[in-house]
Amino acid sequence: MSSITLRLENVKKLQAKRWENEDHWDTLNDLLVKELEEILLIEPENTSALINIGAIYSDMGENEMALEYLKKALNLGSKDKNLFVNLAIVLVYMEKHQEEYLEYLEEAEDKTEDPLTFKAYFDPQSR
Repeated sequence: MSSITLRLENVKKLQAKRWENEDHWDTLNDLLVKELEEILLIEPENTSALINIGAIYSDMGENEMALEYLKKALNLGSKDKNLFVNLAIVLVYMEKHQEEYLEYLEEAEDKTEDPLTFKAYFDPQSR
């Protein structure tokens, strides 16, 4: 297993721990972004890292930044279910037209999740 794969597995584990440690939410987000940026310096076209950093930025409320990373993964040809779900989440938060995000949700239906990626948090009541 490559060191990048191990690093992405660790990112996914740390991401899950954010919900158990809300007092350290900002610190954990900063650590996750730093680690994912380092991975992207080594492998700039790593779609798993792009999808994950997009999810983190979405969770932080930085939707323009999230969209930038997610669109890059899309343009690189990723077929990961989490990519399409995250794109829909970001577009909902950006208050885009319903057709735009529904298209991504429909696209996600027949896709499978990459075990190295995760979904952005979505709470329709939060924003």
